[in-house]
Amino acid sequence: MNSFAWGLVGPGRIAHTFAEVVQQRAGMHLHTVQGRDAARAQAFAGQWARPGRPVPQVAASLAQMLADPAIDGVYIATPHAQHVQAIEACLLAGKPVLCEKPLVATQAQAQRVVALAQARGVFLMEALWTRFLPLYAGVRQWLAAGEIGAVQHVQSSFCFAANPDPAGRMWNPALAGGALLDLGVYNLALSRWALESAPGNCPPLARLHVDGALAATGVDRRVAGTLVFEGGAVAQFVCAGDGKGENALSIQGERGHIRVAEPFWGATQATLQRPGEPVLTLDRPHEINGFEGEIDEAVRCVRAGLGESPAMPLAETLVLAGWMQEIRRRLGVVYPFD
Repeated sequence: MNSFAWGLVGPGRIAHTFAEVVQQRAGMHLHTVQGRDAARAQAFAGQWARPGRPVPQVAASLAQMLADPAIDGVYIATPHAQHVQAIEACLLAGKPVLCEKPLVATQAQAQRVVALAQARGVFLMEALWTRFLPLYAGVRQWLAAGEIGAVQHVQSSFCFAANPDPAGRMWNPALAGGALLDLGVYNLALSRWALESAPGNCPPLARLHVDGALAATGVDRRVAGTLVFEGGAVAQFVCAGDGKGENALSIQGERGHIRVAEPFWGATQATLQRPGEPVLTLDRPHEINGFEGEIDEAVRCVRAGLGESPAMPLAETLVLAGWMQEIRRRLGVVYPFD
């Protein structure tokens, strides 16, 4: 089978993590890089050239890249607010898409791009890499085996002190800034994951309680939430860009609890503890940097002719987008494009 040729949009920091995997993985390679800054895109392409693989090209525009029949799929790593335009252009061109989380900035945008992907029959997946980590596969086995009984309570934090630049990606409302979309998406996604008996099969949300604090720019700098699900399970989280947190994930059940070590979104270790029993430790290191699972899944799905990933279905993305929209509404966070 021919090597899967990736196009990359947005050659920023996170894109280097993607390129590291693609340029090491058998059966795929980085074909084309496209960004608003041509010099930056050229430097990125040059940095990731590797012996024995085609030299990455640089496209002058997204339209130029999408017109290339050699491109098998596109990875989007631009700021959140720019995702929707890039996704729509790719889908209209018939190019499969793996897009960084959050898939888009608003619930309406999520509904629009999902409907377009389904209407065009083109693969679309939100790049929530944590769901594909080897560690979480092991934790899933613990949960499925009933090692802690029914899950009753999930707690998580994702907090760090971000660059205070009000024009930067984290705090700029025009770029869909704020702690929730940048960090809290992990808290929400992994809380749902812990309560799922199958992907996309979390109990319905019964009640939502939210509090937080806003930055001077009007976006959320700190969010604390409690989600109560039908059946009684509870998930509590805090995400913030104004200070450090424990940044672990705890899953508590009837007969014990599981703790996913810091940083839970990229974790390689978890522990299982039950009363009166020795603590069990699970170590599952990344093969490369952790992105390999989601990238492998996207390639597998595209080659199989699937429109979405069974492990990260579009219904999951729509629920997360709806939750985040409601949380932003309650906090009074408004983007210029809402």
